[in-house]
Amino acid sequence: MISKHAHLWPGVPLALGSAVLFGASAPLSKLLVGSIDPWLLAGILYLGAGLGLAVVHWGRRLIGLADVEAPLQKADLPWLAFVVLFGGMLGPLFLMLGLSHTSASSGSLLLNLEGLATMGIAWLVFRENVDKRLLLGAGAILAGAVLLSWNGEALRLDEGSLFIAAACLSWGIDNNLTRKLSSADPVQIAMIKGVVAGSSNLLLALIFGASLPNVGLVGAGALVGFLGVGVSLVMFMLGLRHLGTARTGAYFSLAPFIGAVLAVVIFGEAVTFQVIAAGVLMAIGLWLHLAERHDHEHEHGALEHEHSHVHDEHHQHSHDGPFSEPHSHWHRHEPLRHKHPHYPDLHHRHSHE
Repeated sequence: MISKHAHLWPGVPLALGSAVLFGASAPLSKLLVGSIDPWLLAGILYLGAGLGLAVVHWGRRLIGLADVEAPLQKADLPWLAFVVLFGGMLGPLFLMLGLSHTSASSGSLLLNLEGLATMGIAWLVFRENVDKRLLLGAGAILAGAVLLSWNGEALRLDEGSLFIAAACLSWGIDNNLTRKLSSADPVQIAMIKGVVAGSSNLLLALIFGASLPNVGLVGAGALVGFLGVGVSLVMFMLGLRHLGTARTGAYFSLAPFIGAVLAVVIFGEAVTFQVIAAGVLMAIGLWLHLAERHDHEHEHGALEHEHSHVHDEHHQHSHDGPFSEPHSHWHRHEPLRHKHPHYPDLHHRHSHE
């Protein structure tokens, strides 16, 4: 039997962990941005993520750890190319162009559009199930993020704003397309994305006049990128596997609050009413999501695919010899009809009336 709260594990902790790591990268990057060109820093962060994950990817093979994740297939490559294009190249490029043409306050507010873009595309384009509780929770989290980034100045809708909106749309597309790859090895995917996007941004920054800082600063930026971009992206992809795009994106929207709390600790910034009110709104949104219980009788059609799994209610196939768990191999799901709490994960992407 599946326990009452099994649908929360491990997707929710993975999505929240991704938000914590990404949120922490903002104040840590702020410590470096005064000494490193912003565009160059973006390249260092992504390249650090890619190279760090390459060490993990190849290192686990060198020490003899068995692969428990499904490798990328030829059919995945077009999706991977679009993920790298929209999420690793166009998104950061549009952001840099936008920040150079608009105020910091407008930029911070507009970046909250990523959560809306992610959920809107998941709901309207990919027809992912989104109920009233999820919408209310996401609205509360988004309202908290907007309040947190508002500094009293009017929002300027100028050329820079359009670039930042384009960046958020690119990342919203990226998040939804990444779901197409969520059954494959997330370390391998994030490694490729980091190396390609990081190298591209680094090269472009150098072409346009940026200069490399000392080795210590490069190493610090690479470490922040490995954790705040690389490991965060791996956890985000695993969250997609268990929660679907809309819910993972909503949990990830907590990242600005994490960054604000760390900024208070690192820079000694004051705990303002704005921070407290944003925290309350985000806590309400988080509670609405954790209290969501999507439970109805549903039918699984016959399905064949490959991904990391254990033998549970959805995986009852046989093996010819001994095996360990988790493991990954091509397997078939026979038709099944049952009822239990679930999210739109790999095995529950059915339609709703």
